[in-house]
Amino acid sequence: MDLLDTVVRLTGARHARRLGAIQSLWGGHGEIVRVGLEGASVPSVVVKHVRPHARVHPRKVRSYAVEAAFYATHARGLPDGVRVAGCHGSAEAGPERVIVLEDLSHAGFSQPLRPLEPRRIEATLQWLAQLHAHFLGPPPAELWPVGTYWHLQTRLAELRATPGPRWSRRGPELDRQLRAATYQTVVHGDAKPANFLWSPASEAVAGVDFQYVGGGVGVRDVVYLLGVDGPDPWLDRYFTLLRAALPPSVDGAAVEAEWRALVPVAAEDFERFLAGWGRA
Repeated sequence: MDLLDTVVRLTGARHARRLGAIQSLWGGHGEIVRVGLEGASVPSVVVKHVRPHARVHPRKVRSYAVEAAFYATHARGLPDGVRVAGCHGSAEAGPERVIVLEDLSHAGFSQPLRPLEPRRIEATLQWLAQLHAHFLGPPPAELWPVGTYWHLQTRLAELRATPGPRWSRRGPELDRQLRAATYQTVVHGDAKPANFLWSPASEAVAGVDFQYVGGGVGVRDVVYLLGVDGPDPWLDRYFTLLRAALPPSVDGAAVEAEWRALVPVAAEDFERFLAGWGRA
């Protein structure tokens, strides 16, 4: 599949030219590039060009299909506070896939080199709270039934490779508790700072990289973002923002009580993943 021809077709541009690579995809399975346009409604787009290796795990290939489905089906229906890139469309040929996205730099969003500061944490927690409130309930069928890239059923090889008996006993129980929660939603699934872009004053944020978006409890995203495993002022702030975003018909106190109790469970579950990461 020719990248530039595909971009021209999906954007309606007269001409497209490669402006430069932004980054390689994990494992060398393609790249993200900026493409300049002529005769289109925007001067440039950001393109995720997926070219999986022949022996790539099917889960990885599926992750890009999930991401394309999220942009195509759900991006336009998100609340105003859940900013994501607009999608010009996607195309596929076998395992190869092209996803053409809005260039968020034209809206003032960028990835600062400095670590998270309070204004950015606040904006990102607001983004997550509104995402979780919007999707409260079972995940849409085209997304992962269980989001996050480390959940147990996708990491059984790592569990078997983890040294000592602790995780073989604890891992399934942690997973059971997270999956049995009454209040489920859609989680970003990889809510690290590198997957967010901020406005110059850090009062607004946009999320990127939706390969592992799917079902789960909201604190999975928050634990991963903040690295918390118990009481924390930022965790309190997240729940304040979440309850403000939930519709009146939802018992916000019940959601908060259940998800607060699952914070240490989600943190320990991520620890379980790290204990086996790279050993399988």
